[in-house]
Amino acid sequence: MTDNAPTSRTHPRTPLTPLTLLGTGAMGTALARVWLAAGHPVTVWNRTPARAEPLAAEGATVAVSAAEAVAASRLVIACLLDDASVGEALDAADLTGRDLVNLTTGTPAQGRARAAWAQERGARFLDAGIMAVPPMIGAAGSGAYVFYSGSAALFEEHRDTLAVPAGTSYVGADPGFAALHDVALLSAMGGMFAGITHAFALIRREDIAPKDFAPLLQGWLTAMAPMVHTAADQLESGDYGKDVVSNLAMQVAGNATLLRTAEEQGVSTELLTPYMALMERRLADGHGHEDTTGLVDLLIERSGS
Repeated sequence: MTDNAPTSRTHPRTPLTPLTLLGTGAMGTALARVWLAAGHPVTVWNRTPARAEPLAAEGATVAVSAAEAVAASRLVIACLLDDASVGEALDAADLTGRDLVNLTTGTPAQGRARAAWAQERGARFLDAGIMAVPPMIGAAGSGAYVFYSGSAALFEEHRDTLAVPAGTSYVGADPGFAALHDVALLSAMGGMFAGITHAFALIRREDIAPKDFAPLLQGWLTAMAPMVHTAADQLESGDYGKDVVSNLAMQVAGNATLLRTAEEQGVSTELLTPYMALMERRLADGHGHEDTTGLVDLLIERSGS
């Protein structure tokens, strides 16, 4: 009689990718802890050695120099203060055959220059922009993710490892695109925070509880957020008068009420007036029937580039 029951076999677990992390500040430490918890062998280095020591208790190997840390792993991840710090840390390291992923915040031009620098030294390169704060790293449902750009082959090979602490979004072979996406989103956030600041200033001296006002403010901003899709469609079509809900002429006329209210409430208008000045200039150029999307072109013209 033949026993056709499935046979249980023990398969050796595939070793997880070893990696080196340069920089153990708040973000670097958060990243290291998640990779360690997932079972990745992690070598860490920090300019101030004491800041790397706590990770040793969690299983990390602490290197005495950046060059030693780089030599320990093919996958090298930098999460340092700025672009200059990356160059200084890696100045004495042999990058031949290494895969360098730069999670350090920088500009698009710095990303492109660092990619060329890494290639000259024999490494593949990815630049990155982290869309998260340290507490979001490794937290289920936090929405944390990282933009990556540069070597597509490097990204595909290490995608699973890179996805352990946060989601991944590859935005192109141009090494500057990760930083560009990062800074564009952060710039939009800055503008939103400016509006939030002004709104709270308007109610600050009144008998209106900020906690009661906050849900109204959040709801209004959420309702307005889909307008980014209208703007994107107008930019791609070149038709800034398409699907206009409130044209530029109407909005400029309404600005007088915003300014007068601020004056009545004793609130400075310095967060509003630069944007309003651009609106007035665009209106004066004969674009009153359009949406405010044309301010994008005006900003580019003003830059002189």
